[in-house]
Amino acid sequence: MPRSDVHPEFHFESWQVWPGSYDNPPASEAIYPFPDVPALKINRGTPIASMGSCFAREIKDVLIDKDYSYIREEAGHPASKHASAAWERTYNAFSMRQIFEYTFDEWRPRVHWWKAPVSGVIQDPYRRIILYGSMEEAGADFERHRLASRNALKRAEILILTFGLTEIWEDKVDGFVICLPAGPYVNEGGDMSRYRFRVSRYQENLDNMERIYELMKAHNPRCKLIVTVSPVHLWATFRKDLDVISASWNSKATLRAAVDEFVSRHDNVFYFPAFEMAVTYRVILGKPLFTEGREPFHVNRETVDFIMDNFFRMFSTE
Repeated sequence: MPRSDVHPEFHFESWQVWPGSYDNPPASEAIYPFPDVPALKINRGTPIASMGSCFAREIKDVLIDKDYSYIREEAGHPASKHASAAWERTYNAFSMRQIFEYTFDEWRPRVHWWKAPVSGVIQDPYRRIILYGSMEEAGADFERHRLASRNALKRAEILILTFGLTEIWEDKVDGFVICLPAGPYVNEGGDMSRYRFRVSRYQENLDNMERIYELMKAHNPRCKLIVTVSPVHLWATFRKDLDVISASWNSKATLRAAVDEFVSRHDNVFYFPAFEMAVTYRVILGKPLFTEGREPFHVNRETVDFIMDNFFRMFSTE
């Protein structure tokens, strides 16, 4: 008589099976269940650069605090707080690609600067609310920044990229992507008619990652990449068809799928599961993962510590 073998027998490693299911060990309070140790290893002498969205700042701060050789160009610049140069927070893969293009290639947006219509303040549309007193000051600072950006990316033996979201504001004329529709120019009624909001999709995000890889391979071929998806959710969405929670998960899912394909294509690109550690593993442990107060979309200190402890466990020889 026909029958169904509901649970065929396979041999799995413990990290291949959901923690605590059947005979698998429960989730560890301290150790995330990684697969085999990756080929990439770092120590305190390894030059490391990083950029990305809000969680990139956490990575930077911990690496510096633990005395790793974190690359810091433009250290006194207000836009360098979150990364290895004055890139500011880089929320989407388009803005990140543009950094590599203005660093290593031709980059000529038709509108490079905004001038606030009331105060006359000069604003960089492509980096998060960086302001200047004049066009001359803005131009000179950007040229210094391009050199610093080049120095940081060419010095790095490890580059950590943290991807955050898929919502973009795009110039309808030349296709360049601004950081955010915010700051004095927008607040004072500057003309935003040339820009449109849209949600970017899987293939174009993957294409951005490949463009970054292409430029790094050409200008710093020894550099290895660690990529991750930020565990910090969207504070708000510009979408009118989805609530913020659904929009945030769409961003994260799209980026996670693109990153998976990106990593699979290159032997010198590695994935670090910061997102999964926060939004799934910490939940399995029954631990709170979000901050309290005004920023409950951001992961809390305990979650950051858990993620970074496992980062060193996965990659460091120290």
